[in-house]
Amino acid sequence: MRVVFIGTGEIGVPTLRALQDSREHELAGVVTQPDKPVGRDQQIQAPPIKAAVAAEKISVLQPARIKDRQAIEEIRALQPDVIVVMAYGQILPRHVLEIPQIACLNLHASLLPRWRGAAPIQAAIAAGDRETGITVMYMDEGLDTGDVLLQRKIAIAPTETGGSLHDRLSQIAPEGLLESLRLLASENAPRLPQDNALATKAPKLNREDGRINWSEPAEVIERKIRAFSPWPGAFTIIADSSNKPRNLKIFSASIVNLSGKPGEVMPADDHGLVFATGNNALALGEVQLEGKQRMSACEFARGHRWMAKL
Repeated sequence: MRVVFIGTGEIGVPTLRALQDSREHELAGVVTQPDKPVGRDQQIQAPPIKAAVAAEKISVLQPARIKDRQAIEEIRALQPDVIVVMAYGQILPRHVLEIPQIACLNLHASLLPRWRGAAPIQAAIAAGDRETGITVMYMDEGLDTGDVLLQRKIAIAPTETGGSLHDRLSQIAPEGLLESLRLLASENAPRLPQDNALATKAPKLNREDGRINWSEPAEVIERKIRAFSPWPGAFTIIADSSNKPRNLKIFSASIVNLSGKPGEVMPADDHGLVFATGNNALALGEVQLEGKQRMSACEFARGHRWMAKL
């Protein structure tokens, strides 16, 4: 089959490479987002998907808007049998969905219809789900609403972070796609409608979503800290010795059986730094004050005696 891969994020790189290495399929081209400035120095950087094929003679399209007529015609010119989409970042218009001869497939990092949207990995951890996976679905004009071709499930570990789950899901996606393409080629691919009554949403996250609400139970906050690592990152606001507000990033925490006013810093004993929550308390593991290095909460507490309640 001639396959066009449309994607941007790192999670799609193993799947793209599986297509490159496949003897049964021809990678006809890649569509990804434009290069953009990254980091403090704002250096122009290619998306991970483009970087993955930089050494290959593969057509790479980077339209600012995939719905533009020129972009649509360039994709049509690649004459794909199948379009495969994973973590692209733009919604495909109907004119693109209609291009492939056989199907337009999307690989989504959840067990649809649970967690439709841009942040399914973080949503699954934050909700305390015990399992998640990769769904291969036929694309339609809705947001992750298409019929399901197949799913691959994995358990969510008790210490799972958004980063670790992202990496594990990226590794099971290639087999799911290759099996889907095999089923399509044999004309034996299932097409199972989603139950919309069971759908949940995982909208795009921004930095402010990482701000901790200490009124929530400790177990909820602890899950969010793991879910939001590395993005958008969990944080709280503390007051420094001159009463100036400062961002404190929190990378890990554990639940302790203490109680107090939500948000107050409690006597820590051997825990280093403990915040009261709406139910129990959290002993912080690793933290980073804005402009400073990442360190253990114990090290931070020893060097910042001025810590006061929020």
